[in-house]
Amino acid sequence: MLMLARHATNFDEIWNTIMNSEYLLTSLIVVLLPGSGVVYTLSIGLGRGWLASIFAAFGCTMGIIPAAAASIVGLAAILHTSALAFQVLKFLGVAYLLYMAWRILQDGGDLDVREEKSKTPLVKIAVNGMLLNILNPKLSLFFFAFLPQFVPSNVQNTSLTLLSLALVFMLLTFIVFAVYGVAASLARDYFIASPGVMNWFKRVFAGTFGFLGVKLAFSNS
Repeated sequence: MLMLARHATNFDEIWNTIMNSEYLLTSLIVVLLPGSGVVYTLSIGLGRGWLASIFAAFGCTMGIIPAAAASIVGLAAILHTSALAFQVLKFLGVAYLLYMAWRILQDGGDLDVREEKSKTPLVKIAVNGMLLNILNPKLSLFFFAFLPQFVPSNVQNTSLTLLSLALVFMLLTFIVFAVYGVAASLARDYFIASPGVMNWFKRVFAGTFGFLGVKLAFSNS
Protein backbone atom coordinates (compact mmCIF):
# COMPACT_ATOMS: atom_id res chain seq x y z
CA MET A 1 0.00 0.00 0.00
CA LEU A 2 2.84 2.32 0.87
CA MET A 3 4.43 1.69 -2.54
CA LEU A 4 1.14 2.41 -4.31
CA ALA A 5 0.76 5.62 -2.36
CA ARG A 6 4.26 6.67 -3.40
CA HIS A 7 3.53 5.96 -7.08
CA ALA A 8 0.29 7.94 -6.81
CA THR A 9 2.18 10.84 -5.25
CA ASN A 10 4.82 10.71 -8.01
CA PHE A 11 2.12 10.68 -10.66
CA ASP A 12 0.37 13.67 -9.08
CA GLU A 13 3.65 15.61 -8.92
CA ILE A 14 4.45 14.86 -12.56
CA TRP A 15 0.90 15.66 -13.70
CA ASN A 16 0.92 19.00 -11.86
CA THR A 17 4.29 19.84 -13.41
CA ILE A 18 3.08 18.98 -16.92
CA MET A 19 -0.10 20.99 -16.46
CA ASN A 20 1.91 24.02 -15.37
CA SER A 21 0.35 26.75 -17.52
CA GLU A 22 3.68 28.57 -17.73
CA TYR A 23 5.36 25.47 -19.19
CA LEU A 24 2.57 24.82 -21.69
CA LEU A 25 2.46 28.46 -22.82
CA THR A 26 6.24 28.73 -23.12
CA SER A 27 6.43 25.46 -25.05
CA LEU A 28 3.65 26.55 -27.40
CA ILE A 29 5.39 29.85 -28.14
CA VAL A 30 8.69 28.04 -28.83
CA VAL A 31 6.96 25.56 -31.17
CA LEU A 32 5.05 28.30 -33.02
CA LEU A 33 8.20 30.32 -33.75
CA PRO A 34 9.35 29.87 -37.37
CA GLY A 35 12.35 27.57 -37.63
CA SER A 36 13.72 24.96 -40.00
CA GLY A 37 11.04 22.44 -38.96
CA VAL A 38 8.20 24.89 -39.57
CA VAL A 39 9.65 25.94 -42.93
CA TYR A 40 10.11 22.31 -43.96
CA THR A 41 6.57 21.29 -42.99
CA LEU A 42 5.07 24.30 -44.77
CA SER A 43 7.07 23.57 -47.91
CA ILE A 44 6.01 19.92 -47.91
CA GLY A 45 2.37 20.91 -47.35
CA LEU A 46 2.50 23.20 -50.35
CA GLY A 47 4.51 20.89 -52.55
CA ARG A 48 3.14 17.46 -51.66
CA GLY A 49 -0.24 17.92 -49.95
CA TRP A 50 -1.69 17.30 -46.50
CA LEU A 51 -0.70 13.65 -46.05
CA ALA A 52 2.96 14.33 -46.82
CA SER A 53 2.89 17.30 -44.45
CA ILE A 54 1.72 14.99 -41.64
CA PHE A 55 4.72 12.75 -42.31
CA ALA A 56 6.97 15.83 -42.34
CA ALA A 57 5.54 16.95 -38.99
CA PHE A 58 6.01 13.45 -37.59
CA GLY A 59 9.61 13.33 -38.79
CA CYS A 60 10.43 16.71 -37.24
CA THR A 61 8.84 15.54 -33.99
CA MET A 62 10.85 12.31 -33.94
CA GLY A 63 13.98 14.37 -34.54
CA ILE A 64 13.46 15.87 -31.09
CA ILE A 65 14.03 12.52 -29.35
CA PRO A 66 17.88 12.57 -29.39
CA ALA A 67 17.95 16.13 -28.01
CA ALA A 68 15.38 15.33 -25.33
CA ALA A 69 17.20 12.14 -24.37
CA ALA A 70 20.51 14.01 -24.22
CA SER A 71 19.06 16.59 -21.86
CA ILE A 72 17.59 13.92 -19.59
CA VAL A 73 20.81 11.91 -19.21
CA GLY A 74 23.04 14.99 -19.24
CA LEU A 75 24.83 14.24 -22.51
CA ALA A 76 24.05 17.73 -23.81
CA ALA A 77 26.75 18.94 -21.44
CA ILE A 78 29.27 17.31 -23.79
CA LEU A 79 28.17 19.61 -26.60
CA HIS A 80 28.36 22.54 -24.22
CA THR A 81 31.88 21.76 -22.98
CA SER A 82 33.41 20.24 -26.12
CA ALA A 83 33.96 22.87 -28.78
CA LEU A 84 34.95 20.22 -31.33
CA ALA A 85 31.80 18.11 -30.82
CA PHE A 86 29.59 21.18 -31.11
CA GLN A 87 31.36 22.49 -34.23
CA VAL A 88 31.22 19.12 -36.02
CA LEU A 89 27.50 18.70 -35.40
CA LYS A 90 26.84 22.36 -36.16
CA PHE A 91 28.45 22.25 -39.60
CA LEU A 92 26.69 19.00 -40.43
CA GLY A 93 23.48 20.88 -39.69
CA VAL A 94 24.59 23.83 -41.81
CA ALA A 95 25.38 21.54 -44.74
CA TYR A 96 21.99 19.85 -44.44
CA LEU A 97 20.09 23.15 -44.32
CA LEU A 98 21.91 24.35 -47.45
CA TYR A 99 21.17 21.01 -49.09
CA MET A 100 17.46 21.49 -48.33
CA ALA A 101 17.61 24.98 -49.87
CA TRP A 102 19.21 23.52 -53.00
CA ARG A 103 16.59 20.75 -53.22
CA ILE A 104 13.72 23.24 -53.08
CA LEU A 105 15.11 25.14 -56.07
CA GLN A 106 15.50 22.00 -58.20
CA ASP A 107 12.87 20.81 -60.68
CA GLY A 108 11.03 17.99 -58.99
CA GLY A 109 12.23 19.16 -55.57
CA ASP A 110 10.21 19.25 -52.37
CA LEU A 111 8.40 22.45 -53.34
CA ASP A 112 7.73 21.58 -56.96
CA VAL A 113 3.93 21.74 -57.13
CA ARG A 114 2.37 19.75 -59.97
CA GLU A 115 -0.98 18.19 -60.72
CA GLU A 116 0.65 14.78 -60.36
CA LYS A 117 2.20 14.41 -56.96
CA SER A 118 5.82 13.35 -56.76
CA LYS A 119 6.55 9.75 -55.96
CA THR A 120 8.96 10.76 -53.20
CA PRO A 121 8.34 8.13 -50.49
CA LEU A 122 6.51 9.45 -47.46
CA VAL A 123 9.05 7.72 -45.25
CA LYS A 124 11.84 9.73 -46.90
CA ILE A 125 9.92 12.94 -46.24
CA ALA A 126 9.70 11.96 -42.56
CA VAL A 127 13.41 11.04 -42.43
CA ASN A 128 14.40 14.40 -43.95
CA GLY A 129 12.35 16.19 -41.28
CA MET A 130 13.94 14.07 -38.57
CA LEU A 131 17.46 14.84 -39.80
CA LEU A 132 16.74 18.58 -39.70
CA ASN A 133 16.34 18.40 -35.92
CA ILE A 134 18.93 15.70 -35.23
CA LEU A 135 21.61 17.77 -36.98
CA ASN A 136 20.83 20.87 -34.94
CA PRO A 137 23.13 21.00 -31.86
CA LYS A 138 21.26 24.00 -30.48
CA LEU A 139 18.22 21.81 -29.95
CA SER A 140 20.12 19.68 -27.42
CA LEU A 141 21.38 22.77 -25.62
CA PHE A 142 17.86 24.23 -25.66
CA PHE A 143 16.40 21.17 -23.96
CA PHE A 144 19.28 21.05 -21.51
CA ALA A 145 18.53 24.63 -20.43
CA PHE A 146 14.76 24.61 -20.93
CA LEU A 147 13.34 21.48 -19.33
CA PRO A 148 15.03 21.63 -15.90
CA GLN A 149 13.52 25.09 -15.27
CA PHE A 150 10.10 23.49 -14.90
CA VAL A 151 11.05 20.62 -12.59
CA PRO A 152 10.15 21.42 -8.96
CA SER A 153 13.06 21.06 -6.55
CA ASN A 154 11.07 18.68 -4.34
CA VAL A 155 10.08 16.26 -7.12
CA GLN A 156 11.02 12.66 -6.31
CA ASN A 157 11.54 11.25 -9.81
CA THR A 158 13.41 13.86 -11.83
CA SER A 159 14.11 11.67 -14.86
CA LEU A 160 10.47 10.62 -15.26
CA THR A 161 9.35 14.23 -14.88
CA LEU A 162 11.81 15.41 -17.54
CA LEU A 163 10.67 12.61 -19.85
CA SER A 164 7.02 13.60 -19.36
CA LEU A 165 7.79 17.25 -20.12
CA ALA A 166 9.70 16.26 -23.26
CA LEU A 167 6.79 14.09 -24.47
CA VAL A 168 4.36 16.98 -23.99
CA PHE A 169 6.70 19.26 -25.96
CA MET A 170 6.87 16.67 -28.74
CA LEU A 171 3.07 16.34 -28.82
CA LEU A 172 2.68 20.12 -29.11
CA THR A 173 5.30 20.13 -31.89
CA PHE A 174 3.49 17.48 -33.89
CA ILE A 175 0.08 19.16 -33.52
CA VAL A 176 1.32 22.65 -34.43
CA PHE A 177 3.48 21.46 -37.33
CA ALA A 178 0.65 19.30 -38.68
CA VAL A 179 -1.70 22.31 -38.57
CA TYR A 180 0.90 24.41 -40.40
CA GLY A 181 1.34 21.72 -43.05
CA VAL A 182 -2.36 21.01 -43.60
CA ALA A 183 -3.11 24.75 -43.78
CA ALA A 184 -0.40 25.13 -46.43
CA SER A 185 -1.77 22.16 -48.38
CA LEU A 186 -5.15 23.90 -48.63
CA ALA A 187 -3.49 26.50 -50.83
CA ARG A 188 -2.08 23.86 -53.18
CA ASP A 189 -4.67 24.32 -55.91
CA TYR A 190 -4.06 28.06 -56.02
CA PHE A 191 -0.32 27.56 -56.44
CA ILE A 192 -0.80 24.89 -59.10
CA ALA A 193 -2.80 27.45 -61.08
CA SER A 194 -0.21 30.18 -60.39
CA PRO A 195 3.26 28.87 -61.32
CA GLY A 196 4.77 32.36 -61.15
CA VAL A 197 3.70 32.77 -57.53
CA MET A 198 4.98 29.27 -56.76
CA ASN A 199 8.39 30.09 -58.21
CA TRP A 200 8.53 33.14 -55.96
CA PHE A 201 7.62 30.99 -52.95
CA LYS A 202 10.33 28.48 -53.88
CA ARG A 203 12.91 31.24 -53.74
CA VAL A 204 11.55 32.47 -50.39
CA PHE A 205 11.65 29.00 -48.81
CA ALA A 206 15.08 28.24 -50.26
CA GLY A 207 16.34 31.63 -49.04
CA THR A 208 14.93 30.93 -45.58
CA PHE A 209 16.74 27.59 -45.36
CA GLY A 210 19.90 29.30 -46.59
CA PHE A 211 19.51 32.06 -43.98
CA LEU A 212 18.98 29.50 -41.19
CA GLY A 213 22.10 27.66 -42.36
CA VAL A 214 24.23 30.81 -42.39
CA LYS A 215 22.83 31.85 -38.99
CA LEU A 216 23.73 28.45 -37.53
CA ALA A 217 27.20 28.59 -39.12
CA PHE A 218 28.02 31.90 -37.38
CA SER A 219 26.51 30.98 -34.03
CA ASN A 220 29.03 30.63 -31.21
CA SER A 221 26.94 28.52 -28.84
